[in-house]
Amino acid sequence: MKLGKPVFELHPNEPRVQALASADPRMSRLIALIGSLATKPQGPLFTELARSIISQQISVKAASTIRGRVIELAGELAPAALLAQSDADLRAAGLSTSKVAYLKDLSDKVLSGQLDLDRLQELTDEEVIAKLISVKGIGRWSAEMFLIFALGREHVVSYGDAGLQRAAKWVYDMEERADRKYLQQAAAGWPSYGSIASLYLWESINQGHVDSGETFTERADRLKID
Repeated sequence: MKLGKPVFELHPNEPRVQALASADPRMSRLIALIGSLATKPQGPLFTELARSIISQQISVKAASTIRGRVIELAGELAPAALLAQSDADLRAAGLSTSKVAYLKDLSDKVLSGQLDLDRLQELTDEEVIAKLISVKGIGRWSAEMFLIFALGREHVVSYGDAGLQRAAKWVYDMEERADRKYLQQAAAGWPSYGSIASLYLWESINQGHVDSGETFTERADRLKID
């Protein structure tokens, strides 16, 4: 599978990043702490949706193994190739019964034109989400991840993402909330570019800052991040 360029390649002097930093002092310090980041290179849109379904509720390693077996069986992650395989063979590759049904529903909808992947960029974020969640096995969170990581949409905030909530609580030194709406509280300070803010919040977890045992302010001060 040929991979494309990352949809986001960010650095502190990038205009969208600067706009976020100017609007939100804590986001400005987080950006300085993280530095540059880039999302993973993406494959074809169908492949990314199929990968998302395969990866649901299993480890990264297990998903990679199963994905490799499915590709070995079908030749590629493509609608016609997947539909040509029997359910039994796909289950033997490691897919659950439900994921076999999800992949075949996705393939059917793409081949029939019910889901026109080539025209998704013409739609609004909510219209894309509505199209995607019509596919069995794709919920709002998966659709939001697709908007960010496959389509490169700039203004998506996935309020149901537990990692983003945890990172927002840390970055903004928030007290415990019964409703757990730390991300909603933080996002109020972002005039735009919620996807980019989210990428920096996720990266604060990936780099080990959130679980460092220090508060955000302590860590930024110790590292002399202005």
